[in-house]
Amino acid sequence: MDLARLSASASNIQPLKFILSTDPDTNTRIFPHTSWAGYLEEWEGPAEGERPAAWIIILGDETLRDSFGCDHGIAAWSIALGAAEQGLGTCIMGSVEEEGLREALEVPDHLRVLLALALGEPAEEVRLENLRTPGGDIRYWRDGEGVHHVPKRPLDELIVARYGG
Repeated sequence: MDLARLSASASNIQPLKFILSTDPDTNTRIFPHTSWAGYLEEWEGPAEGERPAAWIIILGDETLRDSFGCDHGIAAWSIALGAAEQGLGTCIMGSVEEEGLREALEVPDHLRVLLALALGEPAEEVRLENLRTPGGDIRYWRDGEGVHHVPKRPLDELIVARYGG
């Protein structure tokens, strides 16, 4: 969490607040309000026993700012990198049922639910793949051994211009 606290914030307003849970009952209340891996249509998310051991819900304090720009993305990625350094897996979810989660966690009205981060021991291997063709299919998939493949665009497709050395 300290990585999120120290992350960049537009105008240094620091409008983000956090709900932390390692409590199994609270985690059970959070889970149904999140969506997992939309491209894996047959998969409903982690099964009981594989579900996240911890959650971080990132909130925006509307008394400090009404728009949060990319602050929550920066904070979420800082947390994810710190978790990876400790051998933990994370899933950053923007697909969250805000009203249901707000009710389940009794989130005050002035705080907007922005993201949910699931944390725990990784239950699968994730393998990054280069897209086979420019502009190719970006949908992730699982192979027969349960390896999760995630296509990524090559650098030459991303870099529009390069100046200098």
